[in-house]
Amino acid sequence: MKITMLHRSTPLLLAGLLALGPVLSGCARSEDASAAEEAAAPLPGKRTVRVETLVLAPASFTEIVELTGAVETAFDATLSAETAGTILSLAPLGQAVRQGTVVAELDAELARAAVEQARAQVEAAQAQYELAEDTFRRQEPLYRDSIISAIEFENVRTQRNQAKAQLAQARAALSQAEEQLRQTRIRAPFAGTVEAHLVEVGEQVMPGTPVVRLVNTDRVKVVAGVPERYANDIEAGTPVEVGFKAYGMARRPARVTFAGRVINPQNRTFRIEIELDNRDGRLKPEMIAEVYLTRATYENRLVVPQTAVLRDENGQTMYVVEQEEAQRVARRRTVTLGPSYGGRVVVEEGLEPGDEVIVVGQTKVTEGDAVEVVRRDSSLAAR
Repeated sequence: MKITMLHRSTPLLLAGLLALGPVLSGCARSEDASAAEEAAAPLPGKRTVRVETLVLAPASFTEIVELTGAVETAFDATLSAETAGTILSLAPLGQAVRQGTVVAELDAELARAAVEQARAQVEAAQAQYELAEDTFRRQEPLYRDSIISAIEFENVRTQRNQAKAQLAQARAALSQAEEQLRQTRIRAPFAGTVEAHLVEVGEQVMPGTPVVRLVNTDRVKVVAGVPERYANDIEAGTPVEVGFKAYGMARRPARVTFAGRVINPQNRTFRIEIELDNRDGRLKPEMIAEVYLTRATYENRLVVPQTAVLRDENGQTMYVVEQEEAQRVARRRTVTLGPSYGGRVVVEEGLEPGDEVIVVGQTKVTEGDAVEVVRRDSSLAAR
């Protein structure tokens, strides 16, 4: 009887064991997944911060000095009257003139009359001199033959010398009168454009009165003041770029054509000039220019974004990502910085090539925080 009952329960027991098998197998798989998740999770007591990083590699760096300058032209002259008179004509505004062209004319009637008077005086003096010279030649043989006395001959010589001096004086007066006549016409000392009338037609002017402004802008120069601390770095020939961003113009490469040797005591700067071709006429005097001077170029330097550098009471620091056990964590490094420009700075000490520095999210991490790198660049140019 018992044997019979045992045989009947065996199938039930086997069925139960078969039904329990999947449950046990599922429990085993769940325990394995939990172990994997626990291994990938942050270490106890550490939070995870999402960051972006840059892997450091040696690169070149150009240090630029940014200045503000102004456009000037070497050929910008205010032409003034050299004699008194009334303005008769002026060259039209904007007219291009060649060197020697008359740009203003004064009433020349008085000057012409003075020339005619001076010429008459020259003719009179010439006649007096010729008479005195003829008398001298006729009296000289008589003096040699002792027909006339030495005193008489000396008077003849004196009269000749006086006539000669009066002729020279008359000729000088004529030359002066002719020069004053020429001065009634104001001529362009160089080719250029009539930029301004400083008097009106019919106005009476005196010597020294400004009449016309003449400008030539085919070649211009940008003038700027460089702080004295760069006095040993900037010289004639230093590469430079000149920009006119406010006027929608691209930067122009050029070189320093003049570097002053004197420091202005008022602003502690020295003057530099940069000549530019301007045959297209786009640059105008007094325009504001941005000047980008190349101070120095460095090779094989570690360069980082300036925003990645943190400053506090302990100095300048950066965060780097290091692998510790199964986690990547943030570690703080004290750094020494070098030259900077354009949002980049050279790190002189504190970092090594291959270091992975945090460039985004550095203000959110603290020493030892676990980090998740969501972006990893291998060059600063990628940013």
